[in-house]
Amino acid sequence: MKIRYATLNDLNAIADLEKACFPPLEAAPIESFKKRLNVFPNHFWLMYEGNMLVSCVNGFATNEEILTDEMFENAGMHDENGAWQMIFGVLTHPDHRMKGYATKLLMRAIDDAKAQKRKGVILTCKPALIPFYARLGFIDEGVSPSEHGGALWHQMRIPF
Repeated sequence: MKIRYATLNDLNAIADLEKACFPPLEAAPIESFKKRLNVFPNHFWLMYEGNMLVSCVNGFATNEEILTDEMFENAGMHDENGAWQMIFGVLTHPDHRMKGYATKLLMRAIDDAKAQKRKGVILTCKPALIPFYARLGFIDEGVSPSEHGGALWHQMRIPF
């Protein structure tokens, strides 16, 4: 399968995948994705199987070192020359999990961030996913200030 960046034509597929992967309180609405795609489509890494979007990683670049809830809502905070690549979502359709798709997309996002001379990659995750991200080299920095969806999140980082 091929990895590519998103376009506005991918909007519905991305929103549908988000709904399949996150509970309603945590899933970003289609309007948020539309704003993001209008500002930073090259920070969406997509993997399709035929016509079906099976996995997606998305985020933006910034000079901030803490991933905040405001970033999810405000695409204008993106800075193409920012020092850090933030990851907002790592999505794999439930029917396509355990095939290494998310790992491949994350590695591509990490490689792109290195090529763009960023300082590293930052994401937040639920405690159960800390071991998955740690295997990829992310370091757990503890509980995040994020209250997104009422869940407990940990901030993790790969410094370059």
